[in-house]
Amino acid sequence: MSSEDAALEALTALGDPVRRGLYRHVTGTPGEVGRDAAAEAVGVSRSLAAFHLDKLVEAGLLEVSFRRLSGRSGPGAGRPSKLYRRAEGERAVSVPPRSYDTASRLLAEVVEQAGLDGELQAAARADGEASGSAAEGGTDPVEVLRSRGYEPFRDGATVRLNNCPFHALAEQFPALVCGMNLAGIEGLLTGLPDGDRWSAAMDPLPRGCCVALRPAEAGPDDASGPPPGAESEAAPS
Repeated sequence: MSSEDAALEALTALGDPVRRGLYRHVTGTPGEVGRDAAAEAVGVSRSLAAFHLDKLVEAGLLEVSFRRLSGRSGPGAGRPSKLYRRAEGERAVSVPPRSYDTASRLLAEVVEQAGLDGELQAAARADGEASGSAAEGGTDPVEVLRSRGYEPFRDGATVRLNNCPFHALAEQFPALVCGMNLAGIEGLLTGLPDGDRWSAAMDPLPRGCCVALRPAEAGPDDASGPPPGAESEAAPS
């Protein structure tokens, strides 16, 4: 099976609306998700959720692990729960075929070798500010980032970003791409009317984005509540 056919087959699994809702819930939640929580989130029975979740695993879109949620071990601790999380790797289909990834990799390599990091960050900051000024459908930075695929979630006063839209490129050129990403988000905050309530800083997640948002003037250990509009899901303990 070609890579294109494999991607099409995997994405076909998302054609069912219940399955698509479960996928969005699992991938938008930091950490792992159990069957009960997933079923409740999309409003279906546990058995139906289990069926669709396992179909997403078969398609290579989710991964499974087993863990006792009680934290206990030994006799009487019960069976481990089946937990789901986003699978590694990416699936992309273009009709007709395109190869933007090759072009972006070559451009990033040239920029890095030429030492143009500062120029790239300046361009990203200007682009972010312009897109923030032109944003439609709300000016809450958290929701704007959500609409751009960052999957924000609450972690105390901090808003972390569960997904990196530039993941593949950031793995190859981490300093270059993460610096560009931070500058772009800083520019976005400058352009959005409500952006001055937040500050962006490097604070990478193991499986997510390198940037986090904190209330303006707050330090890393600030325990105060976030600005209005940051009602995203908290990370599980």
